[in-house]
Amino acid sequence: MHQASPTRIVMLMTIFLAGSLVLAVPGFALAATPPGKAGPVVSAAKSAGTPSTYRPNRFAGRAGMYYKAVWGIDSLSVKLVESGEIIRFAWRVLDADKAAALNNKASEPSLVDPQAGVSLVVPTMENIGMLRQTATPEAGKSYWMAFSNKGRIVKRGDRVNVVIGLFRAEGLAVD
Repeated sequence: MHQASPTRIVMLMTIFLAGSLVLAVPGFALAATPPGKAGPVVSAAKSAGTPSTYRPNRFAGRAGMYYKAVWGIDSLSVKLVESGEIIRFAWRVLDADKAAALNNKASEPSLVDPQAGVSLVVPTMENIGMLRQTATPEAGKSYWMAFSNKGRIVKRGDRVNVVIGLFRAEGLAVD
């Protein structure tokens, strides 16, 4: 046998004392419970796979203030829908007068993916018309438009730019 150094002895004593403190905490007794008496109930921790409902503010800081002050909108989102064949751009109106430019029928919206080198347009359906809302915006309501992504060129995670007349939103992440 070899002799333990003073440092090693101090380290082992520290580990022993720390373990004793954990066992002394109420509700975490590891000793067997006598028959007929209920022991402490320890709830199971949430599994790591449980989805969170927390969504960070995408436009915190200057970008959020810019869209609110200049365009009267917030909650911008770009999402793949219909198995990736369509990309939905949505926003919520805070100031109807400022946001009117986004619903203007005369402006041609486009979604640009600089990495893929494409510019997507809003398709026009035979019986429906353009897949976008052009009604006069109202504060507190959400609006959307759909861009055709035929061939699924734009993918989830890509950074895109949305251009509608003078409005330009850059670097939006596709969900």
